[in-house]
Amino acid sequence: MSSAKTRPAPKSRPVDFALAPVDNVLLANLCGPLDENIRQIETGFDVVIRRRNERFSVSGEKAQLTADAIRHFYTLARAPLSVDEIQLSLVELTNGPVRRVTPGSISDGPQLVTRKTELHGRTPRQVAYLKAIQEHDITFGIGPAGTGKTYLAVASAVDAFERDLVERIILTRPAVEAGERLGFLPGDLTQKIDPYLRPLYDALYDLMGAERVSKLYEKRAIEIAPLAFMRGRTLNHAFIILDEAQNTTPEQMKMFLTRIGIGAKAVVTGDITQIDLPKGHKSGLNEAIDVLDGVRGLAFTHFKKEDVVRHPLVARIVEAYEKRSQQTS
Repeated sequence: MSSAKTRPAPKSRPVDFALAPVDNVLLANLCGPLDENIRQIETGFDVVIRRRNERFSVSGEKAQLTADAIRHFYTLARAPLSVDEIQLSLVELTNGPVRRVTPGSISDGPQLVTRKTELHGRTPRQVAYLKAIQEHDITFGIGPAGTGKTYLAVASAVDAFERDLVERIILTRPAVEAGERLGFLPGDLTQKIDPYLRPLYDALYDLMGAERVSKLYEKRAIEIAPLAFMRGRTLNHAFIILDEAQNTTPEQMKMFLTRIGIGAKAVVTGDITQIDLPKGHKSGLNEAIDVLDGVRGLAFTHFKKEDVVRHPLVARIVEAYEKRSQQTS
């Protein structure tokens, strides 16, 4: 039996229902070990769930949505449902009506060719972002952490590479600060910049496998480098991603955007609420949003807290910080 005892039960009338047909295997797969999946659903929808065998009682503002979600998960529980599957599905269910789908069914939006066959946009903005990347030469993904800006951009790059639409993948980001002052860090250049590029490596490893990434890196089909290394180059037939773009100067942003060559595609990602530039320095991403608005061939996707695809608490944390920022501004 699962119950959130740390908060008072909501005043709204509970939704009571029973799963049918009764199947103890499906029920065990749905609930997870020690009802862990039920606790994840409680956290995701901010409700209280009480269960006795196949009978459930849900209290909270989203009680009916939660009941629909539990029924939905029950139809998918032919195999044990992992916490990851529950959390990712909660994002989709929170942003739209519960769809009666079966395992292996195809979601709306572009289907990407990567090692993760189930990869797709989990929210309407993520789907729009993936479509924008496919349909435009330069796409901007702007929004808070956890919305999939970088991961989906890397997945799109891998997809384009696997389909032979580009000859190489180039991932870059400004190291430390816009001035890229790395001298105070110990080690050689590779050791200095590696921590700042590690998230890009991690995404590639997840989508292609570490061994294949290493081989392609040796062949220079994959390049991961700080933004300063892009100066003076023209990048043809490449998929180029500029990550953490909020920490570029206007000059750096212009330099990057003018590197785009024939047959190339670029994605720029950043969070304008997390600018690490010294005070008085304008963000190149902020300027690009103003200067490039309305330019044909470009697309902008502005993510919001509803698009956070992480632990369900992360979206609420982002929302809490947004409220505090509005109060102090």
